[in-house]
Amino acid sequence: MTDQDRKAILTLCLMAAFADGDKHDRERDEVRRIADSLAGDGSVHLAALYQDVLLQRVALDDVARQIAAPQSRNLAYEMAVCVCEADGRRSDAERAFLDRLRRALDLDAEAAGTYTRQAEALAEAPLQPLDDRTAAAGPAAALAAASAATAAAAATPPAGTDRPSTLSDAEIDKAILDAAILNGALELLPETLSTLAIIPLQTRLVYRIGQSYGYELDRGHIKDFLATAGVGLTSQYLEQAGRKLLGGLLGKVGGGLLGGVGKQAVSSGMSFASTWALGQVARRYYAGGRTLSAPALKQAFSGLLGEAEQLQGRYLPAIQQKARTVDVSQVLSMVRGR
Repeated sequence: MTDQDRKAILTLCLMAAFADGDKHDRERDEVRRIADSLAGDGSVHLAALYQDVLLQRVALDDVARQIAAPQSRNLAYEMAVCVCEADGRRSDAERAFLDRLRRALDLDAEAAGTYTRQAEALAEAPLQPLDDRTAAAGPAAALAAASAATAAAAATPPAGTDRPSTLSDAEIDKAILDAAILNGALELLPETLSTLAIIPLQTRLVYRIGQSYGYELDRGHIKDFLATAGVGLTSQYLEQAGRKLLGGLLGKVGGGLLGGVGKQAVSSGMSFASTWALGQVARRYYAGGRTLSAPALKQAFSGLLGEAEQLQGRYLPAIQQKARTVDVSQVLSMVRGR
């Protein structure tokens, strides 16, 4: 892949990030921060690309024409799809943008549609799947089981104590660490969908922790929680995928979800760290009855993120081993909790 390819792909990703015209200022600031911080070998500068996109100095068709290789055109489309899906919904404006992009890149409509459906299924996977026994028993049993678990966790705690959880401290610790290692492993894989899967897996972790403390959460609440802590969904995907692309790791290997473990690690280990910190701050937030203020929540996440970055080195062997053994064809099943 040439520097021109990388520059064009990243430009298209930035265009995708603003395609819906409805980004919160907080998310725009995160995208700007990432554009300022990411750089390849000096030949690709996202800060300049960001300004070009923001000031509409570039046209989609012109940028698409700069990408010659079929593999690079496919990757450009896949990354743009993931940017649009990262926040869990695709607006009509984003659908129109992706349709224009597919035509500009001269991609097969059926193949592009298949990839788009895979990405959409990942981004919109339900937070609470039924296990096999509950599913067999029917919706009434599922509702009763969920209500019983919630009631058990929602018992009024004694004054001065934390809200009780249906999970032990050791179980919560394990859930957080397992999720962080899995997401760290997905960060080492070259497939675009493995990168997209990190976000819904983080969402599922927060959901599971909140549920253990008696809170039945919806996707909107969790998105607000992540945003308040300082985690932008679109910007997080851009940063993860941008680092992999500039590092020569991200690319389509074997087609679709198939492919092997990348040969090089992403230097930041950001997915392990952000997942671990999110899990820990979610535990504090829900155990304390959701009483942390927005500034306190953001400060707590920032402090835990620094701690997680120190832990990442200790668990790097486990992350690498997970990356060698994880079945990326089952990413959607993992996101669904299967």
